[in-house]
Amino acid sequence: MSVIIILLIASISVAALFLVAFIWSIRNGQMDDDYSPPRRILFDDTIQKPKS
Repeated sequence: MSVIIILLIASISVAALFLVAFIWSIRNGQMDDDYSPPRRILFDDTIQKPKS
């Protein structure tokens, strides 16, 4: 029974850590890119070499 309590505390602490990291990234503007996602599909990522 004590192992279940230890695992429960560990999982709640990991979840809280990820929640804090997510809130921190939102407040610092990590997800504010509104311009490039709709335009990313219009351009190729690879550079094609001309055949000689």
